[in-house]
Amino acid sequence: MRELYRWFHSHPELSLQEHGTAARIEEELDDIGIPHFRCATTGVVGILENGEGPVVAFRTDTDGLPVQEDTGLAYASTARAELGGESVPVMHACGHDIHMTALLTAARALESFRESWSGTVVLIFQPAEEIAAGARAMIEDGLWNRAPKPSVVYGQHVMPLTTGSVAYAPGHTMTLATSWRVTVRGLGSHASQPHAAIDPITLGAHIVTRLQTIVSREIDPRHPAVITVGTFHAGIKENVIADTADLTLNFRSFDPEVHAQ
Repeated sequence: MRELYRWFHSHPELSLQEHGTAARIEEELDDIGIPHFRCATTGVVGILENGEGPVVAFRTDTDGLPVQEDTGLAYASTARAELGGESVPVMHACGHDIHMTALLTAARALESFRESWSGTVVLIFQPAEEIAAGARAMIEDGLWNRAPKPSVVYGQHVMPLTTGSVAYAPGHTMTLATSWRVTVRGLGSHASQPHAAIDPITLGAHIVTRLQTIVSREIDPRHPAVITVGTFHAGIKENVIADTADLTLNFRSFDPEVHAQ
C-alpha cells in the first residue's frame, strides 16, 4: 500500500474538490470487490457485508490543505488549486493521505480474511473535513438511508510518534475544535486623515492581542485550551484606511464547558 499512500500524498485536493481522490478510492474498492456509492458528490461509501453480526463503520477524511510542501520528498506534492479566486499550493499536511491508505488497507484485510469475522462494515470516505462541511453534507445526502446504520464509528489520527507504533489513551485524545470568521467594520479614509476614519486594522490588532489573554488569564490552567488567529486580511493600498478587516480564528479544548466559555 506504500505506492497508494504516495499517490494520495502527491495528488492532494482541497475541500469539496476531491474528485480525483474519490475516483481513486473507487478504483481501489472495485479492485478489492467492495460495492460502493457516491455521497455528497466527492464522498464515497463502501459496504462490506459478511453474514450476521454487528454493523460497524470506519471513517476517514480525504481533503488536503492550502499548504506549500517543502519536504524534498521524491513524491512531494506540486499540486495547485483555486481557493477564493487565487491559485494556491495544496498538500496533505494533516495526515488524510495516511488515513485513506489505512482504511483501504483495513478493507483489503477484512475482505481477505472473511472467515475471521462476521457482520457488516461501512467504509466512509468523507470529504471537506478541513472546513467542517463534509460530514453534514453526507448526512443530508441520505448517508444513513443508503447505508446500514452502525452502532459505532471508528477513526484514527496520525501524530509525531515512533514509526511502527500505535498509541491509545483513556478519555479524550483529540480536542473539540471550532472556527470563526470575524469581520471588523470600520470607516475608511485616506491615510493622511486618520481622524476621519475608524481604522479596522487597529481594532483588529487589539482584538488579536486580547484573544491571546483569554487562555492565559481566564481559563483554569488545569484545563488546556488554545486560540489561534490563522488569517488577517484588510486593505489593498498602503495609503488608504480600509472599511473592514477580516480575521479567522480557531479554538480548541477538551472540556465542553471551557469550549463554551
